[in-house]
Amino acid sequence: MKFYPDKILVTGGSGLVGSCVTGNHKPRSSEVNLMKFDEIDSYLRENEIDCVVHCAARVGGVKENSKKLGEFFYENMQMNLNLLEACRVNKVKKVVSTLTTCIFPADANYPLTYDQLHGGEPHESNYGYAYAKRMLEINSRAYRDQYGMNIVNVIPCNVYGPRDNFNIETGHVVPGLINKASLAERLETPLHVWGDGSPLREFIYSEDLGRIIDWVVSDYSSSEPLMISPDEEISIKEVADRLIVLYNIPELVFESDMPMGQFRKPSDNSRLKSMIDFNFTPFDVGLEKTVSWFNANFESARK
Repeated sequence: MKFYPDKILVTGGSGLVGSCVTGNHKPRSSEVNLMKFDEIDSYLRENEIDCVVHCAARVGGVKENSKKLGEFFYENMQMNLNLLEACRVNKVKKVVSTLTTCIFPADANYPLTYDQLHGGEPHESNYGYAYAKRMLEINSRAYRDQYGMNIVNVIPCNVYGPRDNFNIETGHVVPGLINKASLAERLETPLHVWGDGSPLREFIYSEDLGRIIDWVVSDYSSSEPLMISPDEEISIKEVADRLIVLYNIPELVFESDMPMGQFRKPSDNSRLKSMIDFNFTPFDVGLEKTVSWFNANFESARK
């Protein structure tokens, strides 16, 4: 049965994913602090929210994750616990939460499948964030089983696009490399890439993920988290190769002493493909759109 909510709250509504999700309530963190239960509780009650799409999180790239394991665990756990409990208290009809493929065990078999989720330790480079996100799945399942709440989790691969965090030190690989490439063009220097460029990633353009989450809100209510990814893996070197063309940079330099993260983590998208026919934005197209957005919004972009 389709679900058409009247009032949708999107946490992280101005961010990379939340800005692409349909919702008539997108308060900034200055308006609703997810670290404070009372603020969330009041907002849900006063605005009579009947659906929450939870996109907000404390996130960062591989370097930031590995340096702040405790901070990432605490803040994400606190936000997630507060939000789901406030949704329970206020009888929110549906909750859709975004997880991440980094929650899977580092030694999982490929492609990543839901049945392997709790089968071992996540990768050591980001286990604080990964465990907090993994516990969101447990929290959701427990509330679904005890209270009958309609809580759905989606597990997208690496997301990129406009309104991302382009900070070189704290951002994810695509936005971080875009900022580096922009700087290298201005300074007429090589583009420096952490690691050797060999790790592989699945990348999904943020607007694609937003459209799929909109479909999940109306059409998907299973207790099984939904894996969301295209069929293509792209190496970090391939991303860098595209950027030196877009920014007219003559040379790549790989920094083998810097962290690279997990080598690959392809996911099983067969359930998604069996339910909807979706044409993902080709990576070249999405990357060009993201670069164009960053160049046009250079002064105001997060960096």
